[in-house]
Amino acid sequence: MMKNQISRLVSQMSRAGVLGSWSNGVASQQYRSISTTGATYKSRYTKYYIFPIHQEENLQELRDAGEAEKLAFVPVRAAPVNQSNSIWFDPIVTTFTNMVMRKGRKEVARFEMERVWRNLKRHQLDKYYEATTDEERAAVILNPWELFHKAIENCTPLLETTPIVRGGTTYQVPVPVHPKKGQFLAMKWMIELVKTRGKKTNFFHEQMTIEILEAANDSGRVVKKKQDLHKLCEANRAYAHFRWS
Repeated sequence: MMKNQISRLVSQMSRAGVLGSWSNGVASQQYRSISTTGATYKSRYTKYYIFPIHQEENLQELRDAGEAEKLAFVPVRAAPVNQSNSIWFDPIVTTFTNMVMRKGRKEVARFEMERVWRNLKRHQLDKYYEATTDEERAAVILNPWELFHKAIENCTPLLETTPIVRGGTTYQVPVPVHPKKGQFLAMKWMIELVKTRGKKTNFFHEQMTIEILEAANDSGRVVKKKQDLHKLCEANRAYAHFRWS
């Protein structure tokens, strides 16, 4: 009843010219998003609002394709607080930092990850200065974030198994992994294995540095876990047809 009264009031104000054509859609959508029970959630934006594009490479792709001019006057949703167009913003690093965080102590997680990036930079600089030829120096990755991206890429699985019941028997059926889920599994495995690395060192940033360096070289326990998962999928390839049946 209350929603109907608010909708009629908004329509009357729009017909009277109190609300403009642009604000009419926004205001009415805001009132439509009100829930009397509090159990449902609706976006305050209509389907005509597009998501913001904050990364420069994505904007450049739109400019090259000629799509930027078409989106010049399209309404845009508000940008999330965890996104930025700064050159120091990396969505993968931000996601990994959030996964490292415990009990909402993000300052501690950022501090630990900054120590990890510092250790990676020092290790790669030592490797760079120890190189004797220009080819060896060119092969050294000095950017710690680029090294981290390479480690995550080497640890990302392409297949996984899902249990499917057929005739009272549960089969582990291999299925492809979505890229975002594969990236999440790589980060999750890396954090879990760092905790169980042993007593070689008691500092988180030192353990994480060793794990990232091993994964970037396509070795280590996280890469082995991915390979074991792929071997399991290969062993159960005979059940792959259960995915469609």
